[in-house]
Amino acid sequence: QVQLVESGGGLVQVGGSLRLSCVVSGGTFSDFNMAWFRQRPGWVREFVAGISRSGVSTRYAESVKGRFTISRDNAKTTVHLQINSLKYEDTAVYYCAAEGPTGTEVVVTTGSLYDYWGQGTQVTVSS
Repeated sequence: QVQLVESGGGLVQVGGSLRLSCVVSGGTFSDFNMAWFRQRPGWVREFVAGISRSGVSTRYAESVKGRFTISRDNAKTTVHLQINSLKYEDTAVYYCAAEGPTGTEVVVTTGSLYDYWGQGTQVTVSS
C-alpha cells in the first residue's frame, strides 16, 4: 500500500517562506510522478506544482510560478515544495499526490489522474 505523509505546514506571515515535505512509502518512489495540490477555503482543489519521476520535468500553476519550487529526492522517497513570498491567497490545505507506477515523464495537472493522496497539511498566511 502506497502511503503519502505531508509535513511542514503552519502559520506564516505574508512574505514569509515554508518548505513542505511529503514522504512516500510502500512503492517504488522513482516510478511515480509527484505533485502538490491545494484547496483554498471555498475553492475547488487545484494543481500547484508537479515533478516527473526522474525530476527531469516540472510544471507549475501560473499563480505560483517564480515563488514555488518543487523538488524530489528519490533516495529519500521525498518530494518537497519550497514556498516563498507567501500571499494571503496561498492559505490552503496542501496535498501531496502520486501518479503511477508509470513509465512517463509527463506531469499532468488533473487531480483525478493521480492515484494516491496524502492527508494534507494546512498553510495559513497571516499579517
